[in-house]
Amino acid sequence: MILRTFGWSFGVTAIGLVIALLYGGPAGLALVAVLAILEISLSFDNAVVNAKVLDRMSPFWQKIFLTIGIAIAVFGMRLVFPLLIVVITAGLGPIEAFDLALNEPDKYHHAMEEAYPTIAAFGGMFLMMLFLDFVFEDHAHKWLPWLERPLARIGKLDQLSVVVAGGALALVSGLWAKDPGDVMIAGVLGMVTYILVNGLGELFSQAGDLDDDVEDDGEGSGEISVGRKGPSDLALATGKAGFFLFLYLEVLDASFSFDGVIGAFAISTDPIVIALGLGIGAMYIRSLTVFLVRKGTLHEYVYLEHGAHWAIGALATCMLISIAHHVPEWITGGLGAGLIIAAFASSVVFRRRGGDGGKGGAETGEGKQLHSTQV
Repeated sequence: MILRTFGWSFGVTAIGLVIALLYGGPAGLALVAVLAILEISLSFDNAVVNAKVLDRMSPFWQKIFLTIGIAIAVFGMRLVFPLLIVVITAGLGPIEAFDLALNEPDKYHHAMEEAYPTIAAFGGMFLMMLFLDFVFEDHAHKWLPWLERPLARIGKLDQLSVVVAGGALALVSGLWAKDPGDVMIAGVLGMVTYILVNGLGELFSQAGDLDDDVEDDGEGSGEISVGRKGPSDLALATGKAGFFLFLYLEVLDASFSFDGVIGAFAISTDPIVIALGLGIGAMYIRSLTVFLVRKGTLHEYVYLEHGAHWAIGALATCMLISIAHHVPEWITGGLGAGLIIAAFASSVVFRRRGGDGGKGGAETGEGKQLHSTQV
């Protein structure tokens, strides 16, 4: 199970470390290893949320996410995206930006830092919307009932997540940002992107569920079956629904990668070393996502998803604060890891006390083969 799920990650790790050793010697090898660990610690909560969405996708779109999605995550977001930022912000051509990254990494780093406020505003608001939509929803299991119950009650107010996120963006851009207009525009685009991609995915997913519920009685009546209520584990997102869920996952991964890419410059300014380290870490996040789906971990450990979303809320807050004040990577990584570990421990206690989380895992998760998708 471990080798099947993490085999590609182990292989990429070996190749990446060999390249790092040949490229930068023992020092390069050590830097790549540290960057890989940094990426995993910052994005562990990303794997948990990815697993929740991936569980709803058809086998075809799961394969797309685990093949094309990996290429986008490893090469696109960890190598091409930083270059694209420099191209846009510094007004350079792609070849000039790449030459700057290789030969003048300090200037390259400076260009990335200059663009960080707008990047953080976009990614922070996307993640903030994801967090707010979760905590304002009423869930069967509540990890922090003293806090989640009142949040679920006030969450009945329509579009409250937009109100809270918009207020936070206005506060940050008005009080801290050096260029409040740019930060405000980037933040609004982050919110719009979340609403659009998430909404389209839900729209087409519900349309697909409705089509599945329509049974032909042999006379073309098209009556809707009353035997099912809402989507089940068999109603997997296909077609347009699967595409928008895939797009949602890629934007989500991009939002998580912003902080890791910028934070990596505190360890190394060499773009090749950064791409190798963060690429290895991204591979493990993908493999961990698959592992969570195959083992049905989110069904067995009922508070794990809660911990991941609270970690996302903490990361979004740190990204907004970092628009004006640097937030050390150990704080963002430590908060995320700490919240997830605490949620996992609470889930273990819940199961031992006879909670029904284990039952849910036995019915829908344990032994799940990710619809025969190979990684």
